[in-house]
Amino acid sequence: MTDTAIASREFRRVLGGFASGITVVTAVVDGAPVGMTCQSFFSLSLDPPLIAFSPSRTSASYPLIRGAGAFCVNILEAGQEQLCNQFARTGTDKWRGVAWRPGSTGSPILQGVLASIDCTLEQEHETGDHYLTIGRVVALESDPDRHPLLYFNGAYERLHRPAA
Repeated sequence: MTDTAIASREFRRVLGGFASGITVVTAVVDGAPVGMTCQSFFSLSLDPPLIAFSPSRTSASYPLIRGAGAFCVNILEAGQEQLCNQFARTGTDKWRGVAWRPGSTGSPILQGVLASIDCTLEQEHETGDHYLTIGRVVALESDPDRHPLLYFNGAYERLHRPAA
């Protein structure tokens, strides 16, 4: 098996078994909202408070977000599959029917999300076919009564808690 075969088939299969939350990263550019779905997201540091996400180098939306210098990571709630799909598309009006309000950086906080993490762009690194983007957290909020939308083995999943 070649490295390419591992990267394209086996890599996706094995890492698809790692359940992750789904986010929509948003910003405002020239007064207009921009955004993209991003599954590769994680907390990076408590002191200072830093997060990271990894957009594809082929993303049409990410260069706009980078240029804004600030962004909001919106963690999707169970049931927001349609919102996830809407922001994953290219060449469509991603914002049609989407309610939002500006966060502390002006970046959109989407209505009904589990959490929002408002950031300024701290650093960016090219790595493989993605960027590693680091944000300094300036504000955050969450609703502890909401449950996350998850992605596992190529499908949406929901967190199921046993009855008390």
